[in-house]
Formats: sequence, C-alpha cells, structure tokens
Amino acid sequence: MPAELTTAAAGAGVFTIAGVPYWVVYLAAFGIVLVRAQVTYWAGRGVARGTVRTRVAEHLASPRAAAWVARVHRWGPPAVTLSFLTVGIQTVVNLAAGYLRMPFPRYLAALLLGCAAWAAIWTTVGTAALHGAIALAARSPVALALLAAAVVALAVALALHAARRRRAGLPDA
Repeated sequence: MPAELTTAAAGAGVFTIAGVPYWVVYLAAFGIVLVRAQVTYWAGRGVARGTVRTRVAEHLASPRAAAWVARVHRWGPPAVTLSFLTVGIQTVVNLAAGYLRMPFPRYLAALLLGCAAWAAIWTTVGTAALHGAIALAARSPVALALLAAAVVALAVALALHAARRRRAGLPDA
C-alpha cells in the first residue's frame, strides 16, 4: 500500500480527507449542501416571481392547484428532508419548494435536517467508498475498472427492468 494511504489510515482514521478531522469534513459538507440547496430554493422563488403573468401562474391560481400548493406547504417539509437521502432528487424538490413558495421557516427547518443527514451519509459512507476505491486502485487498477463497470451495468439493468415494467403497466418492484 502507498505510504500516504498507510499514514492516513493509521493516523487520523478512515473518515478524513488528507488528514483533516472528521468534524471539519462534516461541517464543510454540511455548509456546501446548505448553500447549494438555498441557492436552488431562492432560484425557484425568483422564477416564480418572474412568471407572475403567465399561464402557469394562472393555472396555479385555480382552486384545484391552490389545494395542491397548500398540501405542498403542509407536507413539503418532510419531502425536502427525505430528498437528501436520494441522488438526483434534491435539486428538483428544493426548486419546487421555492417555486411554490413554501413558507421559509418550515422549509429551513426541513432543510437543516436534510443537510445534516446528507453530510453524515456522504462524509462516512462516501469517504469510506473513496478510500476503498483509492486502495483498490493502488493494488489493482483493473479490478477497480471492473468493479466500476459492474456497478454501471447493474444500474443500467435496473433502469431497463423498471422501464419494461412501466411499459407493461406493472408497478416497479
């Protein structure tokens, strides 16, 4: 194993980046995701403000749409928090929360919980996976390439399976 991997593993623990303590890595990740989510939320608010005189705004003013917007204001905060446990959904949920003008105090409370969960997951599991990939690459770059190809193949197979089930009218399983 290369010397820098041995030093990192022996000295500061697996949940570090270049020897930086875990809590610093966690706070950095928390801050990054907090800023990114806030920018997305406020971009949604800006888009909503810029579309005041459009068909979309007229549609959202209808009684049926207004009832759905009220549901989003009530049940949206849990969706905001849970979106941070997924990959690729956070941006859409935060943008929608801003566009539908979810009350900011409710959004912020949900956002802080989601950011805390996201930072914890990515600074533990994500860092461990990164260290594992570096260690595997140091021992066998071919094995790392094969593992990456297998992960991509599995993702493609799952996506194709879900698409076939949708076309056949079956629920995703």
